Amino acid sequence: MAKTKTKQAVSVILDPVQASQDIYQQLGAPTEGFVLFYCSAVYPLEQLANAMEQHFTHVELAGCTTAGEVTQNGYQQHSLVAIWFNPEYFAVSSTTVKSIDQFELIQAQRIINQLLENCHTQSDHHARYAPFLMTLIDGLSTREEEFLNTLNSAANGIPHFGGSAGDDINLANTHVYHQGSFVHNAAVVILFNSRCMFEVFNSHHIDSCMEKMVVTAADPLSRTVYELNSEPAASEYARVLGIQVSSLSPEVFSLYPLAVKIGSNYYARSIQKVNDDLSLSFYCAVDTGIVLSAVEMSNIINTLAAQLEVLQQKLSYAETVLACDCVLRRLEIEQKQLTPAMANLQQQHRIFGFNTYGEHISGMHLNQTFTGVYISGELYD
Repeated sequence: MAKTKTKQAVSVILDPVQASQDIYQQLGAPTEGFVLFYCSAVYPLEQLANAMEQHFTHVELAGCTTAGEVTQNGYQQHSLVAIWFNPEYFAVSSTTVKSIDQFELIQAQRIINQLLENCHTQSDHHARYAPFLMTLIDGLSTREEEFLNTLNSAANGIPHFGGSAGDDINLANTHVYHQGSFVHNAAVVILFNSRCMFEVFNSHHIDSCMEKMVVTAADPLSRTVYELNSEPAASEYARVLGIQVSSLSPEVFSLYPLAVKIGSNYYARSIQKVNDDLSLSFYCAVDTGIVLSAVEMSNIINTLAAQLEVLQQKLSYAETVLACDCVLRRLEIEQKQLTPAMANLQQQHRIFGFNTYGEHISGMHLNQTFTGVYISGELYD
């Protein structure tokens, strides 16, 4: 009988001690390996951190707060979810980077080298492994671009994906977790050395460009756009959509994103909120002079399903798909009543992850995207 390579768990118990105990039991009370967990911001985080440490005494833990949780059982809300990695198949090492606004290349190089060394020490030297990197970042830090670019420069081509922590769309406090505590203005970097075949990938459903708008006034540090086409940003965006400013909401932002063209590809620049002065706050980098396009979207489910089917044909069945799935994608799916179709995909490919405030791939920070790693049940050797 094949050994369990990964195991998922979900608890909707809101008491942190009981929820941690529930997760621990569902995962089989592990005494080794690595556990990645995600939690709603409704939990008292200090109590949850203590409870997780007490239950998973000999297991390395990392995680973050979310804008929604994702498991093979479908979308979750106000829950604690976790996945355990069997050390016979995965050597995993993680670390925290605090004060990410001061992150430099020499620090990034030290981190990558240390993580590689740690994983090498854990690995079975008679088996074939391959590495990939995962990042979890404070989703309200506004420092993802610089951090990811610096880390990618040191990664020497190691495939990378990740996501920015959320807080149930409260836009108040987002946290990452490592070494027994939840922290702000920080990132967790995780290196997986996998015996299972895998591929890091991303999926979006931007189809075609409609109307272009030039950012004529912006503050890149706060990711705020004050003017589009020399008009108040919210007013101009609403005009393009043919609606009133008062109708703008996260649901509208999810259905009608803006995008920037880099090379031949469009990348979403998702709106976070409308401010009192009719400026727009964004989840991703913006600056004066860039051209933002209103875009039409293709079918969100079909696009992801086709990509997962290609990966399955290439790598065989999924042991799990680790996912960082933009919260605005979830809002779109819910508005279009596509949750059952998405649940079928999540079950079929054993998807596990969280709804994010930003997605990471190969050193880039994206919006309205699904980034992840398809981990096959088949081994390299």
